[in-house]
Amino acid sequence: MKKNIFISILGIYIFSACTHNSQTSSTKTQRPKTPVEVVSINHGIINQNLEFFGSTIYLKKNLVTAPIPSFITNVHVLLGDNVKKGDILYTLRSKESKALGDDISLQNNSIKNFGIIQVKASASGIVSTLDKQQSGDYVLEGAQLCSIIENNNLAFQINIPFEYAHLAKLKSICKITLSNHQEFTATFTKKLNSINTTTQTQTFLAKATKTKILPEGLFVKSTLIKEQEEQHQILPKSCVLSDEMLHDFWVMKITNDSTAIKIPVVIGNKNKDSIEILTPQFSDTDKIISVGNYGLPETAFVSINNKK
Repeated sequence: MKKNIFISILGIYIFSACTHNSQTSSTKTQRPKTPVEVVSINHGIINQNLEFFGSTIYLKKNLVTAPIPSFITNVHVLLGDNVKKGDILYTLRSKESKALGDDISLQNNSIKNFGIIQVKASASGIVSTLDKQQSGDYVLEGAQLCSIIENNNLAFQINIPFEYAHLAKLKSICKITLSNHQEFTATFTKKLNSINTTTQTQTFLAKATKTKILPEGLFVKSTLIKEQEEQHQILPKSCVLSDEMLHDFWVMKITNDSTAIKIPVVIGNKNKDSIEILTPQFSDTDKIISVGNYGLPETAFVSINNKK
């Protein structure tokens, strides 16, 4: 009987010892923590660059036409030539002069140049079209011979969504970028009072601050700066996480030395380094994870590596 009691007491002691060791081992086991780095909220202004597209256009084209029905006897220009005001472009001969022939002019010097007309450039510029370039062609009165574009009348047609039209103020500056990456500045000079019903864009005209000679119809990119007057909360872009559709945004905020929680945010302007946080309002002492936040659950245990 005593032997059985001893065995029972020994069993209880061993069971208690095992239970204590298990509890002790469990107590010593710690939850894994993700190493992170944190930053505080800053305040400032981020100016956002807005990009729009347009094309080149020459505002003034001088059409050169035949003053009377006549024959072309000489073409003095080629397509793309630079001409000055008063330069001779064409020599024409009226049909009456041609009917009389050259013999009559030899007999009477007073009618030597009868029916010979020299068509001159009415403005300086570049010959952009050469509609008639064959000597001997017959042209009617008013027929277009060529056209001249004035170098100093190059403009850029910029198509801007109506919601941003207020940014393209007259005399304001924008940056023009060509397809070959050439960049220069331009000034808005006029807006057209019509809207594209499909794209809901309004056309603005801008002129380069320095004279440029570019082909008409060239596609360009215009960059405007959307300036801010009010300061906002600013964080490094690495602090802000989003879903795949870039619809929802959030940050991971430290609530104590080892816990981080997910906080949904509304973002504003951004640049290559920083981003504005419009809501909610954080305090200057709040710590936001900047490194190690990707893939964390809504509540996570962390260890801060850059404590100050």
